[in-house]
Amino acid sequence: MQLPVLTGMEGVFIPIKDPQVSATWYEEKLGFTLLYIEAEAAVMKIADVTQTVVCLVRSKEHQPMKFPKNNFGVDKYYNFRSHNIEETYRHLVEKNVKVTAIDGDGTTKYFTFYDPDGNPLGVCQ
Repeated sequence: MQLPVLTGMEGVFIPIKDPQVSATWYEEKLGFTLLYIEAEAAVMKIADVTQTVVCLVRSKEHQPMKFPKNNFGVDKYYNFRSHNIEETYRHLVEKNVKVTAIDGDGTTKYFTFYDPDGNPLGVCQ
């Protein structure tokens, strides 16, 4: 049996306007941990159980991420996992994060939320 060529996701890069403002928001609203910050980027750890980091990168002519139109129903690049989507949803609403309604069918549920730069991010369970 041939092993996969890749072994995981090291990092996710999200365009933002200001690393300090975004890093503070990701810490306060999502509970991410700041690992490193400089003038052009902030590197955040999602949780202790994952090695994947989120790198918030200052973009010169910022435009919120926009996924191309498709027939699959995808409208964002990144989905984070949640063990309890209703609890996650309540938490974000209490933190005054812009969110869409929880949607889904069967055992799959999901919703979209937006960071301070208007980037759509997803949560699924």
